[in-house]
Amino acid sequence: MAKSSRKETNAKTGPKTLGKRHAFAIATMMMIAMLTFLTAFVLIGYSALKYRYIGDGPLETERVFEVPRGAGLSRVANALESSGAIASANIFKLFVKLDGGETSLKAGEYALPAEASMRDIYEILKDGQAILYPLTFAEGLTSAQIVRTIEDASNLTGELSTIPDEGTLLPETYMLPKTMSKTELIAKMQKAQTDLVDELWEKRADSLPFNTKQEALILASVVEKETGQNSERHHVAGVFVNRMRRGMRLESDPTIIYGITGGEKLGRGLRRSEIDRKTDWNTYQIDGLPKTPICNPGRAAIEATLNPMDTEDIFFVADGTGGHAFAKTLREHNNNVKKWRAIERKRKRAKSQ
Repeated sequence: MAKSSRKETNAKTGPKTLGKRHAFAIATMMMIAMLTFLTAFVLIGYSALKYRYIGDGPLETERVFEVPRGAGLSRVANALESSGAIASANIFKLFVKLDGGETSLKAGEYALPAEASMRDIYEILKDGQAILYPLTFAEGLTSAQIVRTIEDASNLTGELSTIPDEGTLLPETYMLPKTMSKTELIAKMQKAQTDLVDELWEKRADSLPFNTKQEALILASVVEKETGQNSERHHVAGVFVNRMRRGMRLESDPTIIYGITGGEKLGRGLRRSEIDRKTDWNTYQIDGLPKTPICNPGRAAIEATLNPMDTEDIFFVADGTGGHAFAKTLREHNNNVKKWRAIERKRKRAKSQ
């Protein structure tokens, strides 16, 4: 009985079943072959596309290319192709998407080198290696004067609706991309001033006659307007610190002018009535510091104010050379004033001739 059963089983798994297995094996091999072919085809295609992506580009010379604010990948790729910077917008988009960089292209104006590959261009736009333009603000400008300079800058976008508080902007040379907005620049200048004051405050001298960073900025603005010579700033700061320690008024002419014009040029000498007029800034008429800074002081003036010269001088006056004559006593100072008045009279006579 057992032998008969094995024969029946063999009969059931005979030629017909073997045929099915053979067909399945053939189909499997054909599928594997097809998948292998398709994989090879994709790899070859990908390699060909990548070769075009990383190969030298069509630019014969360096070219400036601008990515506008808000431009998406398709717009940028099409612009690159139409400008002749790349051979294929579709290939550029494909590899940027594979890198996950659809939103990483930064607005700005870029210098694309000759023969730059699509990969090179993508890296330039992704890293934000934009062309930068210098914009310089002189030390001692008021916030209103700085805003006028910014409004006149052709490479900045947007508009400014307010004038920043006096003393909150750091005057220096800024390297700016073409697409920076005016409000972004103001924020950059404010942060630069805050960071600088924070840094220098930690290195200040002991026993200064002011207690806050704002007071330091106010005095630094007066120092800034009193002298434009780096060699004198620490000395001028030392005089003002001495006067504050003694309870004397600062008696700084630029503070009178700020109270009259808001920091604009007066264009003439001060009148006695203006010296005698009390304002929140006129340090001939008020004790201590002005109400606010009278300009935006630069690094040198802030450094000098926080680390003034150790001097006994409490007076200074112009000496006719662009600098000042310093004095410890009122008698010395009056003699220096006489010399300065003589120089002024001589200059007036020379002008009238």
